[in-house]
Amino acid sequence: MPEKNLFSWNIMINGHVEDSNYDEAFLLFREMQLKGEKGDKVTMVSLLLACSHLGALELGKWLHAYIEKEKIEVDVALGTTLVDMYAKCGSIDGASEVFRKLPEKDVMTWTALISGFAMCGQGKKALEHFHEMQMSGVKPDAITFVGVLAACSHAGLVDEGISHFNSMHEVYGIQPSIEHYGCMVDILGRAGRIAEAEELIRKMQMPPDRFVLGGLLGACRVHGNLEAAERAAQQLLELDPDDDGAYVLLSNLYSSMKKWEEAKRIRELMAERNVKKAPGCSLIEVDGIVHEFVKGDSSHPQSTNIYEMLQDMIERLKKAGYVPEKSEVLLDIDEEEKETALSLHSEKLAIAFGLISTNPGTTIRVVKNLRVCSDCHTATKIISKVYEREIIVRDRNRFHRFQDGSCSCKDFW
Repeated sequence: MPEKNLFSWNIMINGHVEDSNYDEAFLLFREMQLKGEKGDKVTMVSLLLACSHLGALELGKWLHAYIEKEKIEVDVALGTTLVDMYAKCGSIDGASEVFRKLPEKDVMTWTALISGFAMCGQGKKALEHFHEMQMSGVKPDAITFVGVLAACSHAGLVDEGISHFNSMHEVYGIQPSIEHYGCMVDILGRAGRIAEAEELIRKMQMPPDRFVLGGLLGACRVHGNLEAAERAAQQLLELDPDDDGAYVLLSNLYSSMKKWEEAKRIRELMAERNVKKAPGCSLIEVDGIVHEFVKGDSSHPQSTNIYEMLQDMIERLKKAGYVPEKSEVLLDIDEEEKETALSLHSEKLAIAFGLISTNPGTTIRVVKNLRVCSDCHTATKIISKVYEREIIVRDRNRFHRFQDGSCSCKDFW
């Protein structure tokens, strides 16, 4: 391409974002600026989406400042993307502030805010905004109800969740999708109403997917319902024999009930089928730069300091009562090796890096591509108390806000 214009820059930046090549997108934006071309609304939407995926709050704030500095018009699309960015980066206050200042809001704007509050564990606040949305005359759509039902789940509002679910078709003419059924299974399962969750799955107008069955299996683990867990796991493994999460959850449930032979059988089945746990990856942003860690990572330039902090973390955690949850390790290795394997999980490395790279009292924000394991969840609760830090972890399900030894999810995720 002999000469690039704003249109062609935007095409390339958006292409990189859609392909998850976020670093390349920002490098192009930097090159674009060096060549004297300023970004517009389209550029900002693409880059803000990248920040949402990365959990890069500081970078997102910088883009917000750029929008204001360059006097880029914040229309509904850009405003909604800003709300979504702040929410997905764990700054629900930032999302609310942007939302309040927007002169025009559509269903997607309201949905971004409602879903943000739901994901951050503030279910009642999400429902308050849903009520405001209805009063303002904006009609909710199917995506809005995913956020509403998630809010009911996180707030433990079972009857209200059932009411909203029924209103979808009865009031708004919206046919519930698999996502809505998944939310309802989560609502019922979280409340311990496992039989009702199973009955709902049986009555669904479509076959359950791995997320619906995985939600049921997770609820069975929390409430210790072994029979229902075995039924859910059987369905899940028939649907997807390579779903590592099903093996892990069922094995952990057997272990928690001291059914060691059954737990061993699940581990052996996993090995026979050559099922590997999906590799965990954790991101943390420090000074506008996103750092990526995988399990046992030693590629970071500050790796020596990170592992020194990791050792300090483990020692201080044990003094505070931490006991590694070795049942999370399904490898056939000895107990000491299991303990070492747990200490090398990607989120622990990211948190260790955050502790050495930020000032005392600063909030540490981590984005994890998988569900946080129970050992890391327990450890992070204690880290937040021992090091007097607020730690916000976004996993594939929700936000976990760890503070003073407890988590906003109330140990249900």
